[in-house]
Amino acid sequence: MTTVDQSPGTTLPGRQQPGPAPQPRRLTAIRTPDVLALAGALAAALSTTGLLWTEIAPFSGLVGYIVLTWGLFVLFYAVLVSFDQSGPAVRDRLVSVVVHSLGALVVAVLVFVIAYTFWKGWHALVHANFYTTDLRTTGPLDPVTKGGVIHAIIGTLIEVGIAMSISVPLGLLTAVFMNEVPGALSRFVRTVIEAMTALPDILAGLFIYATLIIILHRGFFGGAAACALAVTTLPIVARAGDVVLRLVPGGLTEASYALGSGQWRTVWNVKLPTARSGLATAVILGTARAIGETSPVLLTAGATFHVNFNPLSGPMMSLPLLAYQSVQSPFPAEIARGFGAACTLLVLVLFLFAVARTIGGRGAGQLTPRQQRRRAMGSVRDLARYERLWAARADAGYLGDET
Repeated sequence: MTTVDQSPGTTLPGRQQPGPAPQPRRLTAIRTPDVLALAGALAAALSTTGLLWTEIAPFSGLVGYIVLTWGLFVLFYAVLVSFDQSGPAVRDRLVSVVVHSLGALVVAVLVFVIAYTFWKGWHALVHANFYTTDLRTTGPLDPVTKGGVIHAIIGTLIEVGIAMSISVPLGLLTAVFMNEVPGALSRFVRTVIEAMTALPDILAGLFIYATLIIILHRGFFGGAAACALAVTTLPIVARAGDVVLRLVPGGLTEASYALGSGQWRTVWNVKLPTARSGLATAVILGTARAIGETSPVLLTAGATFHVNFNPLSGPMMSLPLLAYQSVQSPFPAEIARGFGAACTLLVLVLFLFAVARTIGGRGAGQLTPRQQRRRAMGSVRDLARYERLWAARADAGYLGDET
């Protein structure tokens, strides 16, 4: 007799058809939805803020308008992006737009400051006398076609040059000491340097005023301002140089020691050339701090309206001090001279930065064409010297004894 299996059969759930494979999203690509989201969020933020400022709320002020517009822009952008993106992508786009918008704000403020300074000082900058004469015979009511800032340019270059000639060697030596001489003394020096980095500029000016002017009864002179600027810039150069020298790979110094070089030769030929670009940045930071100081110069160098080439005698004018004094005048010509002095200071700073970056901006082993030619000529001279020495040893009969 045949039995029939009455047990229920096994049923399998239906399988969903596989969808298209997910495509990787390029983070750096600019897509049309991203551009539309940015434009729509900006338009919505401007419209909403304008409505609040004019119709709904009693708000006023340009700064508040910009801040509220930016906040609404970020909010609207997050909402628009969330329509076609997942959570991680929304957070990525949101952080990206916040960072880029803040960076654009900083650049816009910088451009505005520079453009406004040149716009206010353009009436003085277009005249040649502004760069070739001083204010010895110029009064506050005289037009900008009379008088100039040559005395302030010369004073700034002399003071900053003396200050950097003092602070750069001492700062770099201090940085090398903190890196190469471990112990309690180097830790103490590092603590003092870090504390002096936040030293107010006015204290450096008061210190030099009390020591060189009051005690020695010297009166105002440019050398005192240079010493005050050196006190201000020394910790900056030392601190930045210390950070840069710490970044030199330890394998380079270990290889130098393994080849038999001493500590001084290793520092001079390995560490300092490797960190040359960073050390140039340290010098640039110190120069930027020194060239824009006003209060130490006012306390130590005084002010004058004629050219003074002697930093050891008599007051000496500088560009920051001239700009500070001129913009406080109620006369338009004096205000134009002040803004013109500020523009000249800006151009001078950019020029000094370019020179410093050109000199020290190359990495280790990167030589200019002139340096490459000098190295090649030196190699040719060394080869000729070795050949002459080899010929002399051959004539003397010493070559047969060598293996």
